[in-house]
Amino acid sequence: MIKTIASVELPVKETLEIKKHRILPEGKGTKRKRISIVTGIHGDELEGQYVCFELTRRIEEQKENLTGIVDIYPAMNPLGIDSVTRGIPGFDLDMNRLFPGSRDGDMTEYLAAGIIRDVQGSDLCIDIHASNIYLTEIPQIRINELHKDWLVPLAREANVDFIWVHGASTVLESTFAFSLNSRNTPTLVVEMGVGMRITRSYCEQLVDGIFCLMKKLGIWKGDTIVPRQPILSEDPDDVSYLNAATSGVFVQDVKHWEMLKKGDLIGRIIDPLRGIVLDEVQSPVDGILFTIREYPIVDEGSLVGRLLRKEALGHGK
Repeated sequence: MIKTIASVELPVKETLEIKKHRILPEGKGTKRKRISIVTGIHGDELEGQYVCFELTRRIEEQKENLTGIVDIYPAMNPLGIDSVTRGIPGFDLDMNRLFPGSRDGDMTEYLAAGIIRDVQGSDLCIDIHASNIYLTEIPQIRINELHKDWLVPLAREANVDFIWVHGASTVLESTFAFSLNSRNTPTLVVEMGVGMRITRSYCEQLVDGIFCLMKKLGIWKGDTIVPRQPILSEDPDDVSYLNAATSGVFVQDVKHWEMLKKGDLIGRIIDPLRGIVLDEVQSPVDGILFTIREYPIVDEGSLVGRLLRKEALGHGK
């Protein structure tokens, strides 16, 4: 069942509509649990598009195993997706800084309020993001420390590689996830892949995890995998940041999600005009590389990667 959850009139007799696909179990029953899958808040993040497709495809193939409600929202920012724009085109706004919105506000606030009203009350919401065009991220869930006690146990079932608990001061209250968690709707924020691309292996990994979560919630009775045991990081000192020492072209020399030793070469910043190496980017610590630069052009200070220190790798056990 396709339903429009929010709409506004646009110039030239057009209408902006935000839609969801509701998948219901067969037969009638009492009040059923509901999971909401949300993506497309940023128009240049497309990994979630494939997740929505694959999740729907698998459910429809085994519809007899569905015992709850699955709401799928593939395009919260349809104008951004259509124009390959991260924010809302024409407004120069990041949609993930507009929540919870207002029914009496401008167009963007009105849409944000409609989204919150429709998703609120879900037994679980999964807010899927990709990275931007500059960085590739391994499948991970990021959690505000204010909500970690009830979200970390759920995140462990999601088949991701890493759970990153952020300090409260680093999480903006105007985000979609914070707004829902503050309204007692548990919401997990997934980051994976890279902007403007689809990484099928990451998407399929997450879909497997969504089925695990659905089974835990009593929404799915079919077979599921045993989810991966993620690494859990709660200490800000667990993460080491790599920033470019100079401008140039970054050439990667290691694989993503690879264990490195202090001093290992991660990549080089080169000057294609003069044919010289401007800088060698080395690992500052023993650890595993969970973020790596995808877009090669860098300026001094650009983020090149993130490492999870070796000392933190046993935290998820």
